[in-house]
Amino acid sequence: MHTIEFELEHTDTSTRARAGTLHTAHGDIPTPMFMPVGTQATVKAVRQESLRDEVGARIILGNTYHLYLRPGRSLLESAGGLHAFMGWDRPILTDSGGYQVFSLSDRRKIREEGVTFSSHIDGSRHVFSPESVVDAQRSIGADICMAFDECPPYPCDETYLVQSMHRTHRWLDRCLARWDETEPLYGYPQALFPIVQGGTIAGLREESARYIVERRPCEGYAIGGLSVGEPTDMMYEMCGRVCSILPSNKPRYLMGVGTPVNLLENIALGVDLFDCVMPTRNARNGMLFTWNGVINLKNARWRGNFDQLDAESALASDRNYSFAYMAHLFQTGEMLGPQLASLHNLHFYIDLVSQARSHIVNGTFDGWKKVIIPLLEQRL
Repeated sequence: MHTIEFELEHTDTSTRARAGTLHTAHGDIPTPMFMPVGTQATVKAVRQESLRDEVGARIILGNTYHLYLRPGRSLLESAGGLHAFMGWDRPILTDSGGYQVFSLSDRRKIREEGVTFSSHIDGSRHVFSPESVVDAQRSIGADICMAFDECPPYPCDETYLVQSMHRTHRWLDRCLARWDETEPLYGYPQALFPIVQGGTIAGLREESARYIVERRPCEGYAIGGLSVGEPTDMMYEMCGRVCSILPSNKPRYLMGVGTPVNLLENIALGVDLFDCVMPTRNARNGMLFTWNGVINLKNARWRGNFDQLDAESALASDRNYSFAYMAHLFQTGEMLGPQLASLHNLHFYIDLVSQARSHIVNGTFDGWKKVIIPLLEQRL
């Protein structure tokens, strides 16, 4: 295998939902797929063995910004890359650090050559350029890497959005040039995905998608700059417009999205890959995603509920522990609470996209989605 390959297997006739398989050196990824976020070489509160054997994660996401700062490129290269360092033998995708640049607005300065920023750890000064971000992801050894982009805020002045989008395109040109000058460090192929930007202006989104597609064929394409505060229907509109332009024979990755309903709606628009911190972050705060809605374990109503978390779940801890026990763990501040809740939420997300895939293959996705979404939207 010279690079990653995407095999499109089914397309839903009522929507634009797709089922496929993404082939990588570290294993195959059935799509649509949700990627747990492993920001600092760990998915918070979950062991790698549990991710693989209990959650069923087929790919996880690492964060270039955080891994660049700690443990750093030198240590990662000494370890043989992130897979070896963290003991994860399945695929890894890394973001480019563009979103972290966006979120560190008081610590960074954007210029044409790149971004100068202060570390959130010790205040030390660093520079991310398209070239250095490619080099960092070579050191990390991710199967799928992201081009360096600028993620503009919402709302954002149209003049700035235009400038930002064109800067992202120029940075992509530099990323591709650096990519061509370098080789994978660990003996397996890596892929570089460009990122579509353009904010919430339809014409800019379409222009960005066309530029990226026409620039040169890539192994896949990412959609960035959404889920940053814009209305949900606007996110869906932008995503739909972009997916209508991106090649149908390549995977599409919507960055940083989102709720279970967001996943299903964007799957219907033709998205294949997702990531979001929501399942683990909410879990650490006592929030569970379930097939009947969202549960807040800190509410008193759950303290006397001895029902299993999910009697039909393939996850053993869902069948072994009750809502009352989980509520107790959070009430007493026990570490086991966030651990079990994280397992539950991640398993739920991956089960959700797995079921979506089955319905796409069977031709029943649209009807199933219309039934399940009102249930998922409940607050219990």
